[in-house]
Amino acid sequence: MTDNYNVPTEFMFAVIDAAIKYPDRNDIAIIYSKKPCVAAGVFTKNVVKSPSVIYDMERINNIAYGVVVNSGNANTCTGKQGMDDSIAMSHCVKEGLNITDGEVFVCSTGVIGVPMPMERVIPAIKRCVVKIGQNSLMEAAEAIMTTDTFPKIKSKTIKIDGKTVTISGITKGSGMISPNMATTLSFIITDACVEKTALDNALRQSVEQSFNKITVDGDMSTNDCVLLLANGSSGNAVIKTDTPQYDVFKQALDEITMSLSYMIVKDGEGATKTICIELNGAATQNDAERLARKVADSMLVRTAVYGNDPNWGRIMCALGGAGVAFIPENVDIYISNVQIVANGIGTKNDEEASKALDVKEVVLRIDLRVGSCNAKVFTCDLTEGYIKINAHYTT
Repeated sequence: MTDNYNVPTEFMFAVIDAAIKYPDRNDIAIIYSKKPCVAAGVFTKNVVKSPSVIYDMERINNIAYGVVVNSGNANTCTGKQGMDDSIAMSHCVKEGLNITDGEVFVCSTGVIGVPMPMERVIPAIKRCVVKIGQNSLMEAAEAIMTTDTFPKIKSKTIKIDGKTVTISGITKGSGMISPNMATTLSFIITDACVEKTALDNALRQSVEQSFNKITVDGDMSTNDCVLLLANGSSGNAVIKTDTPQYDVFKQALDEITMSLSYMIVKDGEGATKTICIELNGAATQNDAERLARKVADSMLVRTAVYGNDPNWGRIMCALGGAGVAFIPENVDIYISNVQIVANGIGTKNDEEASKALDVKEVVLRIDLRVGSCNAKVFTCDLTEGYIKINAHYTT
């Protein structure tokens, strides 16, 4: 997280306290563009979806002006009333800002199965609309937090066709992290002028290599959503797919999504370390992805990392349970640069390996030596803190 960030032109923000779950903290944010935006989005593949996700999925191809977000309540498993409440939140913003030709998306995060306290939410949104432009992107990042310990924000300024283009993003996430085409909640805004197809392609490709390569606890949220809004106010020529301008834009977007997704892992509930699983030498890309993800999701591996315990048997066990054929006698495993397994057998470098685990950023490198396909997945250690947070999440 950094206080040094830029904001794309024509975007404005407002936050308000609606006491949705906790008193005396901002829990509603509005991101608004004075110019209409081309929108792209990726959403959870969880069969159980929040009405807000369904609402946005049905409207993602429309022109958009922004998004209203609440924390503290996921508005999920709330029946028809949940959809009515999502619609009411969007319409409240549109009426307040006199938006008649575009969408305001809705996103919610928090406790599942609790009706939205609309008697507080709607009056708060009305007050929030009046404040548009009085708050910062950082304050919006703070308002969408749940169990996060710090706001997550990243921006990048580039040149396209001689025009200055800014991309900025905020995200929230600490637990219930195992995305599939999205993350908990993430909002990326840009003043670039981008064709709809190019914007869709860029977001999906970028998310696949960032948010979809992290895991905190192996649970996919019901509310996962990444929205990208481009209002074109920078004045650059329209960016289209398979052009040099697209490559420049995509590279900057990748930097944003990679930074935000890494912040989520760093802020994993109760975490003290980040862990990078590097899986090399797999026969296929799918094999590499499955094996890396299996190790990253292993509670045994992650607790061992927490305790500086170089118990490489847990890594071998996780690999073997991934449903992927490989030759155990070929496997090499390293903790940073310390080899703990050679040809499937321990090297007895336990003392040195334990020291290599006693750092904030741990790298576990695995080489199967059966092919040329590689994958990386990021996770964090598993501590008592995770249990304490989630044992009392609703109480």
